[in-house]
Amino acid sequence: MVLIYNIRTGATNDVEKIRKSDEEWRSVLSNDAFRIARRGETEPAFTGLYHDFHGRGIYQCACCGTDLFTSETKFDSGTGWPSFSSPVSDTNILTRPDTSCGMVRTEVLCGRCEAHLGHVFDDGPPPKHKRFCMNSASLRFSPG
Repeated sequence: MVLIYNIRTGATNDVEKIRKSDEEWRSVLSNDAFRIARRGETEPAFTGLYHDFHGRGIYQCACCGTDLFTSETKFDSGTGWPSFSSPVSDTNILTRPDTSCGMVRTEVLCGRCEAHLGHVFDDGPPPKHKRFCMNSASLRFSPG
């Protein structure tokens, strides 16, 4: 069980963790979403669906639908990936050290299904100075 916040209801609930085999994920995700969200790869800068998208609503996990970010926290970081100043709730994400690619970063994962979403950096806007730099393929947008 894991606590997950639902922004539409304003409630935090205990929900089951989602665990699927690679075959199960492959059957419900596009090739890009599988490669990025389940294998931890990164889409090329300026190529993702949401890097220059300005709709109002909620960005959810592409794998399980968990609410992750809102359009109100999205900003143009100039990096080519959708960037957010904060998640809808710290309970909806997990972070862990990532030392791949010869650098030290903090990986961001979905709190419910542990999909790779992207990385968080300390160079975002005030007051928290966080930049959650996400892969579009790991997200789906829900208008509203």
